[in-house]
Amino acid sequence: MSVQPPELTQPSFTRPLYILFLVLPSGISFGFATVTLPYLLTQNGFSVVHTAEIVALGVSASLSRFLWGPVTDLTLSLRRWYWIGAVISAACIFLLSITPFTNKGILLLSLIVFISQAAANLTLVPVGGIMANRIEQSRQGRAGGWYQAGNLGGTGLGGGLGLWLASHLSLLTAGLVLGTISILSACAVMVIRDVQHDKERRFISALTDMGKGILSMLRVPVVLFVILMLCMPIGTGAANNLWAAIAADWKTSADVVALVTGILGGLVSALGCVAGGFIADRWGNWVAYLGAGLFCAGVTLIMAVFPFLPYVYISGVLAYSFGLGLVNAAFSSVILYAIGKKNASTKYALLSSLGNLPVVYMTTFDGWTHDKYNSKFMLVAEAMVCIFFVLLCIFVINLLKRRKLLLATIG
Repeated sequence: MSVQPPELTQPSFTRPLYILFLVLPSGISFGFATVTLPYLLTQNGFSVVHTAEIVALGVSASLSRFLWGPVTDLTLSLRRWYWIGAVISAACIFLLSITPFTNKGILLLSLIVFISQAAANLTLVPVGGIMANRIEQSRQGRAGGWYQAGNLGGTGLGGGLGLWLASHLSLLTAGLVLGTISILSACAVMVIRDVQHDKERRFISALTDMGKGILSMLRVPVVLFVILMLCMPIGTGAANNLWAAIAADWKTSADVVALVTGILGGLVSALGCVAGGFIADRWGNWVAYLGAGLFCAGVTLIMAVFPFLPYVYISGVLAYSFGLGLVNAAFSSVILYAIGKKNASTKYALLSSLGNLPVVYMTTFDGWTHDKYNSKFMLVAEAMVCIFFVLLCIFVINLLKRRKLLLATIG
């Protein structure tokens, strides 16, 4: 009796929970670059604005995510591309753990940070295709929630656990532990049926068809609105990239920063992601996304009003983390709503990479406002910008509803 390959015996659809483990390696890499690294840099004499520039450079790698889409859809299988990204991402964490944090080495450090985040994004691109093809449509909101739970939960591990290990043991230990966790988590891809590209089609022909499909997608009014909305500074979580760097303003210790911005923050974010996925499925993507953005804006305003003391930092950062989880779950759900199934990795990568644009410019904006003014001004400015664009989106959504254009999708 012949034995069929694992890909043929595995079911077409998989559990949304598996997406959590697939995204953890990317989240861990991001957390190491945006929590552990900024704290250690400022402790080694780097200014907040220079630290923000390095972090923003790393985050900017997300803007090139759409370039990986055609490659993953048209060449190797999604599983193989996922492994390539996961291994490079884990290796970069190790390299960052042995790179000196000095002003003379800032160019090398910036380069490794950029490569690490490029690899982390390469890990995410196949996951978008897996979600579109291996998750039932009625459960895609939950898949989006688990996707962002893995992203933000991984950020908690990479940031919190990484910072704690670096502070209490060594940076090398942190790199080795986080790299190992990343590889073990990536093994979850083996239980999911692979998605192969059509090997009979020529690359140029397939690329041409893909381009036509993307152009067709861009002609749909609701997709154009989604693209514009994702480029707006709504619930960007930019302050989340600098909590560790500005923690001293609230008189918090390294252990508190590691716990709140790391493990605890990751867990709270994961809860927010799961809740956000259910909210998106039940009340709709627009309510979930814009409402979560307003929640984050409210948190930063409250933090700016209250005294700068440790308990305010702890409660504020955790509330912000929960709101960021809500935003990110709705973010994934909105993209899945717009892209359909064909060439899903490319379309998901395109839209999600555009969604990282406001994270880049708002992180730089936050760093600039902090150094020019102070933390309070930074928090208020981020909130006001978000509220303005939420109101603008509400106006546009109502306009699209009146013209009956909001329900159109690409199928």
